[in-house]
Amino acid sequence: MLYIPGVRLSFLDGIREIQKRPGRKHETAKGRIGALVETYMMPAGIDFTPTESLTLENESRLVKCEADKSYELGADRERPDLAIEVVVTSGPIDKLEAYKRLQIPEVAFWENSRLSLYALREQG
Repeated sequence: MLYIPGVRLSFLDGIREIQKRPGRKHETAKGRIGALVETYMMPAGIDFTPTESLTLENESRLVKCEADKSYELGADRERPDLAIEVVVTSGPIDKLEAYKRLQIPEVAFWENSRLSLYALREQG
């Protein structure tokens, strides 16, 4: 796995996306969404572990992305159950398809002040 300080690398189907580390607008939205998620889960009694911006890669190493924030629901999970993406600028990679291939059950996208939620089902 290639690591370049200050840069986030993602890839899907041979396409690479190179992003500078996020700025203030992105980090503020990420923090607020995370606070809302955690404020909901704690009183609901949901066992969760914040896995933050964990780098996710499939076994074939053909898909890689880094969620802005992620959570495991339960203890010692292999992958997060929820990934959150804050989209300030979009790149060439279909992040929803990447999360689908990584088998992440739930994904939330914050884009243009709107939250879109997706759940992985047997059909995709």
